[in-house]
Amino acid sequence: MKLEELKQKMDEAHYIYDDTLATVLSVALELGRPLLIEGAAGVGKTEIAKVMAKALDRDLVRLQCYEGLDESKALYEWNYQKQLLAIQVNMGNQDADKLTRSLFSDEYLLERPLLQSIRSEKPVVLLIDEIDKADEEFEAFLLELLSDMQVSIPEVGTIGAKTVPFVVLTSNRARPLSEALRRRCAYLYIQYPDVEKELAILRAKLPHVDDQLCAQVAVAVHKLRSNEAILKKPSIAETLDWAAALDALGVKELTPDALRHTAGFVLKNSEDLEAVQQLDAGEHACHCGGHCGGHHHD
Repeated sequence: MKLEELKQKMDEAHYIYDDTLATVLSVALELGRPLLIEGAAGVGKTEIAKVMAKALDRDLVRLQCYEGLDESKALYEWNYQKQLLAIQVNMGNQDADKLTRSLFSDEYLLERPLLQSIRSEKPVVLLIDEIDKADEEFEAFLLELLSDMQVSIPEVGTIGAKTVPFVVLTSNRARPLSEALRRRCAYLYIQYPDVEKELAILRAKLPHVDDQLCAQVAVAVHKLRSNEAILKKPSIAETLDWAAALDALGVKELTPDALRHTAGFVLKNSEDLEAVQQLDAGEHACHCGGHCGGHHHD
């Protein structure tokens, strides 16, 4: 897919992007390169994979990483119950070697996300989410897939890709990733959006919400992220949740009272809620005296 066509598809999905992001996505797709996306939690890394699946009209196959993740959850597993049943049924009907070989065939193979993605008849988007949460051993295990688009199963051998998935890996940088993994990937680093971009996202995703309120929410979220007292910075998804909650309440202006009453939609721990409660009761969320009207975003 060429760059302009990809941009058009992302526009249709109401996804707000810049030229650098669109270019990297287009070239990585053209070259068949995996894409590693790093950034703080909540900046929209996972959303890119979802948007690409929609733009390419492909299924999204997601592998959520966590500490202790292994091949049986990520690549494949044998259907042990079905194998045991087959042994009981066929023990006297065929020789042991033939029975053993039959037990390790496709009939008994349970596909997990990695194997599913390369054995799919149609190309998919494979999202390997939060790879930094997985162990280094699992990261090393991924290298064969990322470099050669194949995997090895001891009982079966090497399985090459029927179709090449578009692979997106995300990382919150909880730990350093290996140079070997980085070399195999194109790379994007995403930061929290500035006020203008956040406002554009609000307008695209929540077109029914009052524009002045969206502008005030965008400024307020920017202030919250800049506040050192806020431990868990609001994500873009939480910005959208907050604006939707305010709209549902019929709020037209983000007053200090409105902020405090709905803070649980944008801040998700007690320490951060307490920090908001300690704001000066007379201080407007966007520090403009309550009369911004969204005009300082023009």
